[in-house]
Amino acid sequence: MPGRKAVLIRVDPKVHAALQKWAADELRSLNAQIDFLLRQALKRAGRLPAGLDEESAESEAGDAESDAR
Repeated sequence: MPGRKAVLIRVDPKVHAALQKWAADELRSLNAQIDFLLRQALKRAGRLPAGLDEESAESEAGDAESDAR
């Protein structure tokens, strides 16, 4: 997979706290949780690029391993 893009976003502190808690509940990093939610939204909207679905399963497994360290 090509390199990942870094994106700076501004969110309400309460939204950030809720996302952080949700990520912890799912044993993901905040970054992995946001990526997961964006991919779900793209899939529901029918806008997920071809081949990205298989890639997401591989990247989630890799993220979980690196988050555990």
